[in-house]
Amino acid sequence: MKDKRPILYYQPHLKTFARKLRNNSTLGEKLLWNHLKRKQLKGYNFNRQKPIDCYIVDFFCTELMLAIEIDGSSHEGKEQKDAYRQQRLEKLGIHFLRFTETEVRQDTQAVTSAIERWIERKNHKRKPLPPP
Repeated sequence: MKDKRPILYYQPHLKTFARKLRNNSTLGEKLLWNHLKRKQLKGYNFNRQKPIDCYIVDFFCTELMLAIEIDGSSHEGKEQKDAYRQQRLEKLGIHFLRFTETEVRQDTQAVTSAIERWIERKNHKRKPLPPP
C-alpha cells in the first residue's frame, strides 16, 4: 500500500508565471533538467518550476517531497526572503537541496551525485530492517 502524500495547494495565478519561467530557464536549470527529466534520476519523477503554496520551486519530486533550488543572480540580496520561503515550505513536509548556478554549470555530475546520495539516504531510512 502506498503512503499518501499531502495535497500541495498553490495559488492558481502561479501556473502562468511557472510556464514563463520554464520557457526562460537559466543555463544551470537546463543542464540539471537534462538529468532529472523522464525519471532519469533513480527512477523518480521531477517537475520543473512547480507552484506550491504561494511560491514556485525550481524542481520538485512529489514522491520524495524534495525541492531542488538553483540559486543564481536572481537570488542575490534575497537571502532572507529565500530563508522564509524555505521555512514555510518545510512546514508542509518539503525537503530542500540548494545549489548555486555556478556549481551546476561547472560540475553538473557532482550536483546529480549529491542528489542521488540524498535520495539513497532518504530511502535507507524508509526501508524496514531485515528479519534477524
